[in-house]
Amino acid sequence: MWRKPPSFKRLAVLLCLVVPALAWAFVKPVRVVMPGWADVTCAGALCTDDMRRASEAEQLLAEAQAHVERQVGAFGRRPRVIFCARQACADYFGLGARSAVTLASVATVIGPNAWKPHYVRHELLHHAQSDRLGPITLLFKPAWVVEGMAYGLSEDPRSPLAEPFESQRKAFLDWYGGIDHTQLWPELRKL
Repeated sequence: MWRKPPSFKRLAVLLCLVVPALAWAFVKPVRVVMPGWADVTCAGALCTDDMRRASEAEQLLAEAQAHVERQVGAFGRRPRVIFCARQACADYFGLGARSAVTLASVATVIGPNAWKPHYVRHELLHHAQSDRLGPITLLFKPAWVVEGMAYGLSEDPRSPLAEPFESQRKAFLDWYGGIDHTQLWPELRKL
């Protein structure tokens, strides 16, 4: 017996309901869109799961924002940053073994071991990259641009970094040394 195929309207409704639900369940970084479900408290663009450490998180974020803006210019869109003091919070957002993660220019999650200036700067540099270049364009940039820039301009004190990150940092800093720093974004768009 022949069955009539589902209408486009029904298929569209199904996709609009199912795809976000699946993303929420399986792509945990997407959860940054609604961090309140992770038992975090937000004040503006800063969220944390431990309000006793909110002042520390505010200081780290303010220092990192100022540092990144000195390096690459003002943010177009201010980042939302979620500071997880507990591993359960980091797990909720899908950090796994990572110390921190930035989801395009939507939000950044800082894990319990990443409450250090260079980690927050690193992630805010990824935010700036996504904000200025676009998340899709960023996917096609070489790793020495994406990670090398974040490690190099964050002034990460670890030296040497584990490979391939040390080589990526060196490649970026070598390239960066040969350009007019006021033309960083146009130069990056050319790559």
